[in-house]
Amino acid sequence: MNGSPFALLGHNSVTAVMAKVMAALIPGIIAHAWFFGPGIWVSLLLCMLFAVGLECLLLLLRGLPLKPFLSDGSALVTAALLALALPTLAPWWLYLMATLFAVGVAKHLYGGLGQNLFNPAMVGYAAMIIGFPVYMTQWAAPIGVAHFTPSLAEAFDLVFAGSGAISVDAYTSATPLDAWKTQARQGMAEADILAQPIFGWAGARGQEMVALMYLLGGLLLLANRVITWHIPVTFLAAMALTAGLLHLANPAQHAPPLFHLLSGGAMLCAFFIATDPVTAASTPLGKLIYAALAGFLLMIIRAFGAYPDGVAFAILLANICVPFIDAYTQPRVFGHKRGGKRGQA
Repeated sequence: MNGSPFALLGHNSVTAVMAKVMAALIPGIIAHAWFFGPGIWVSLLLCMLFAVGLECLLLLLRGLPLKPFLSDGSALVTAALLALALPTLAPWWLYLMATLFAVGVAKHLYGGLGQNLFNPAMVGYAAMIIGFPVYMTQWAAPIGVAHFTPSLAEAFDLVFAGSGAISVDAYTSATPLDAWKTQARQGMAEADILAQPIFGWAGARGQEMVALMYLLGGLLLLANRVITWHIPVTFLAAMALTAGLLHLANPAQHAPPLFHLLSGGAMLCAFFIATDPVTAASTPLGKLIYAALAGFLLMIIRAFGAYPDGVAFAILLANICVPFIDAYTQPRVFGHKRGGKRGQA
């Protein structure tokens, strides 16, 4: 493992690290199923089956052995993050296409685990929101807000057979981030917007508790030294600072910081996506710069962009900058300047 990004994780093997990440995701997944219905189990199962199947196929095509690459668990982590990022109850082929971009394009096209430049799950998500924007707006409404919450069997029927006689509007709704942006631009007061059923005590109804469960999982990763504090703390701080300044400048248009931290994919991104050791910056200073850039970009996209959340695009844009950030934040070697150039004698 010398030279691998996972060497930063001490004596943990890649398999052990991936197992810890999957375990840390469990509280958020359970909270998601509790507040938004069991459809998440369907999307998780499909993404995992598609990811493992594609991994096997691509390894065979590349002439690589199956066991060592399948046993590392990276395909399952990518699938889980992808399923949690995508709308539940989407058509089955959307999960297949997203997994194809994540595993096939973002991972294997670049040489496999440890060689990819971009976060695979975010590549899959971004490809779907660009290619199939209508399906990417059909998010499951919280239980108690939706007119109809599918059971597990009904969720399978909806994913594979479509809505049929059930209107999509019966079990989906716009995300609170999208609702805030649209209605604020129409001149609605903050109190009137937040009084709607899809909003909760601090952010999106139900999503607040899901976010807190991802926070709990992230703290478990920190306690087990799977990740370091640099990226999640800086990412959330950059988000909060940018959101706070925007809210102070124009509270009628921009939601307060806590709303942004507990809505959308902010917490999932901070602890599970932005911290990907392959595509994130590797130096201590570089991690701070990378995370601050990602958090800032996320808020700019949420405030002024066309997409309500923006997690995927913020991470992918930050990934582009990682080689530059790492090159200019390497610890200085005696007799050399940063960036590898020899200094003056």
